Amino acid sequence: MDEVKSDIQIAREAKMQPIKDILSEVGVPDENFAFSPMGRHIAKINLEYLNTLKEENGKLILVTAITPTPAGEGKTTTSVGLNDGLNKIGKKSIVCLREPSLGPSFGMKGGAAGGGYAQVVPMEQINLHFTGDFHAITSAHNLLSALIDNHIYWGNKLNIDVRRVVWRRVMDMNDRSLRSIIVDLGGVANGYPRQDSFDITVASELMAIFCLATDLKDLENRIGNITIGYTRDKQSIYAKDLNAQGPMTVLLKEAIRPNVTQTLENNPAIIHGGPFANIAHGCNSVIATKAGLKLADYVVTEAGFGADLGAEKFLDIKCRKSGLKPDCVVIVATIRALKMHGGVAKEDLKKENVSALKEGMVNLRRHINNIRKFGLPVTVAVNHFITDTEDEMKTLLDFCETQGVKASKCTHWSNGSEGTIELAKNVTEICEEKKDTFKFLYEDDLPLFKKIEKIAQEIYSASEVVADTKVRQQLKDFEEKGYGKLPVCIAKTQYSFSTDPNLKGAPTGHVLPVREVRLSSGAEFIVVVCGEIMTMPGLPRVPAADSIKLNDKGEIEGLF
Repeated sequence: MDEVKSDIQIAREAKMQPIKDILSEVGVPDENFAFSPMGRHIAKINLEYLNTLKEENGKLILVTAITPTPAGEGKTTTSVGLNDGLNKIGKKSIVCLREPSLGPSFGMKGGAAGGGYAQVVPMEQINLHFTGDFHAITSAHNLLSALIDNHIYWGNKLNIDVRRVVWRRVMDMNDRSLRSIIVDLGGVANGYPRQDSFDITVASELMAIFCLATDLKDLENRIGNITIGYTRDKQSIYAKDLNAQGPMTVLLKEAIRPNVTQTLENNPAIIHGGPFANIAHGCNSVIATKAGLKLADYVVTEAGFGADLGAEKFLDIKCRKSGLKPDCVVIVATIRALKMHGGVAKEDLKKENVSALKEGMVNLRRHINNIRKFGLPVTVAVNHFITDTEDEMKTLLDFCETQGVKASKCTHWSNGSEGTIELAKNVTEICEEKKDTFKFLYEDDLPLFKKIEKIAQEIYSASEVVADTKVRQQLKDFEEKGYGKLPVCIAKTQYSFSTDPNLKGAPTGHVLPVREVRLSSGAEFIVVVCGEIMTMPGLPRVPAADSIKLNDKGEIEGLF
């Protein structure tokens, strides 16, 4: 039996091409005006060059998934595999992905650059510091934190209430000890002691702004509109009141240019930005997506977590803010994950269980129906595992047919582009036949609480939304201050349509409890926190970091 190679082994054996050759495939000239090399295999595209290109007219394919389980779904792997498959059948395609965060890479995941023979490379650099974008965002975010405390120290001309500073600090690492801290200890010379906290960088509003901005000027304006705190009489204080938008934008000047790498099959990949998929909108930057649509005929992009969180936010927030419209939505499903939704324990997933699969397919059906509410065509990618049986695969494909959806067995993990040819053909057929029927789930003028109810009832199948008087009053205050037309971004567990992560399948009639609401005035959406959401994760009992090291050859091990 052939040895099963690890992701990192496969990545190391890749025959990468110089980045200038990858860019030339999509018409980017080998000139300093067009891009800046970041080594031999990575480049940043210059915004000035992108501005010279025609308006975006490629086809946009959104890859999303069923509700995540510990069995894994393989959304990024499928996105990369589909991109390679489209290029394989002669289409000019680019995949646009998020950048991995160091926290999950050293915590649970150990890496996020695809897997098997459907990866983006150089995998080690992408999963570690990459081009430094996240470090730039961390520094810019914390510059604002420093300016706030410095302003308070030097007399507090703006009358900032130290109890109502809402701008937390960030770092790109999981560290539960920083969730709640006291700053400015040590006497008068250090300032006024106050309670503070850290979020992980990807949960920063600045990350969301970075990924929604259309250019540097828009970025600067949005940064200026960040609400950093309130006065004692609850008047808003903005980043622009501290003149913070200028220096923060300077720190992001290079980071905002999209990063270009390649897949194992030497097809272009743009990897840029990476907001949390629950506390924010969970997809790569608008600039990167639009760059891909200018350069290629097809762009494959993904949204975080399952379609109820990632796809809904992609469509209701990113598309609303950018004017983007997907031509096709691909829902990734695995037989393993659907069996878990049907009640099978993780340790029993290798056994054939058609009845549990049938029980779990209600989750897939819910996601299919939800995407159709946006007026979009759907196809299903069945990410194949070696333990899947013929009966199980037939059952799932037959089920999709009854739903009026084409489904494809995909073997990209083991076969690369050869394993996604059928999916690529399905996608191109849908894109060629697709009519402009896209619509948002709710209109801008709907009251904020009604927007929350719309998502809860239409997407989660909840019976009602419950919120105390304080939360309802906050929403009314936001509306009175002119924020009523903003979309809502619901933060809840990704593991269920409900707020109970243990409630698998497709639950109905549950209640969506709203714990708090937060104004992201720079990113221009309202965060609605439901249930227990951690914006600073902790490391697990045995973190991935335990296995990550350099071997005797100086090569990285354990980053998979």
